[in-house]
Amino acid sequence: MNSFAKRKMGWIAAILFVSVLFLLGGCSTLSREKREESAKDTLGGKYYYFEDVRVPQELNFKQKRSFVYETPRFKAGVLYFTKWRLDSESLIGFFIHSMEKDNWKLINSYKGKESILNFSKPEKSCMIKIVEKWWGNTEVEIRVGPTGEK
Repeated sequence: MNSFAKRKMGWIAAILFVSVLFLLGGCSTLSREKREESAKDTLGGKYYYFEDVRVPQELNFKQKRSFVYETPRFKAGVLYFTKWRLDSESLIGFFIHSMEKDNWKLINSYKGKESILNFSKPEKSCMIKIVEKWWGNTEVEIRVGPTGEK
């Protein structure tokens, strides 16, 4: 096989690979109602370091990237999670529903390829950032800290 034929086969393989990735991405979409339902059904979740911030069990905790600072008066920190091929809309639904259950108030949200949810409680704030990477990984960053108000 000559070098032109090898290059052509390499391009065809690359195109097929990218096509399969796009097709698999389409399989993860659900109707809005089903996403909201699944967010409510899977509310079990887990708590990591913060007793009032629940995280879906499907997410993989990244201990090495995370940190928590604690004093007798407050606890603050950043927690990181990842998951391959996770629908960000269902994650948003989960967090909005579970944070309300834990008495957080949704202040605002920005939704897109990078979504941000901002919550508050008396003397506390929480920012949840959900990023869909182009290769299919979903990253979640949760920041909790004091507001400085009394």
